[in-house]
Amino acid sequence: MGTNLAGPDGGAAADLVIEPMRRDEIAVLGQWAAAEGWNPGHNDIEIAWDIDPDAFIALRQGDRLIGGGTIISYAGLHGFMGLFIVHTDFRGGGLGTQLWHRRRDLLLKRLQPGASIGMDGVFAMVPFYERGGFTLAYRDLRYEGVAHGVADPEVVPLSDVPFAQLDSFDRRHVAAPRSAFLQRWVEQQGAHTAALTGPDGALIGYGVARPCVRGYKIGPLFADTEQVAERLLDTLCAHIAGEFVQVDVPEVNRSGVAMAQRRGLTESFGCARMYLGTDPGLPTDRIFGVTSFEFG
Repeated sequence: MGTNLAGPDGGAAADLVIEPMRRDEIAVLGQWAAAEGWNPGHNDIEIAWDIDPDAFIALRQGDRLIGGGTIISYAGLHGFMGLFIVHTDFRGGGLGTQLWHRRRDLLLKRLQPGASIGMDGVFAMVPFYERGGFTLAYRDLRYEGVAHGVADPEVVPLSDVPFAQLDSFDRRHVAAPRSAFLQRWVEQQGAHTAALTGPDGALIGYGVARPCVRGYKIGPLFADTEQVAERLLDTLCAHIAGEFVQVDVPEVNRSGVAMAQRRGLTESFGCARMYLGTDPGLPTDRIFGVTSFEFG
């Protein structure tokens, strides 16, 4: 796969090409994202590569990487357009627009007919994404501050929960099964995890706090009720007390927003959750923290 791009003057530019990214290049995307202030997780890029190396798309000028992004396929049943960035030296000439459209088209080819694609895009770009076929579903708001909390003695690490049970619970909150991703995500180095079960032993909520360039991000945070989510959040924050922490909450989950605000976290950023194709109808009332803006 290799697609030549048009140059800034609209003519063909033989030295500009979109093609698969090499393994040795993926760390560059993380470095660029960190420079933009996106605060990526230390293990995000590696996990994405391990579960779906074909998701990494490079924009090159000759041999130089000048842009790239991810187009993750969850078993062909759902796609997610995640990390998307062009080097600052090459912005403003339309290359990002060409790269975005090519990524969309490549991802559609990777999916089964009728499968939807999700993305979290910055608010200012919503009209552009709408012209590209996406429809706004809701907004995700980032809340951040200093972590503090008291650990709940009934909350246990996810290592105490059979993975099959966790995987089954997770599938109720995402657009398509993501077993391989989930296992890597909850077992990543440096992460803190929390789970809560009901009287019958059924899982009723779980959360992950992963180390990032700055502090930690909490996500996912899925729970059957606000009370369960609070117990999980407080326990995770107790494990990382004093650290900078961020959590991305669907704005339509008013309980989740209020929960973050009660803990002194302030809104700092946000993204528009959008879909190309059928909206999967995620249970946002039980999503108190999205996994990430890059993975859905």
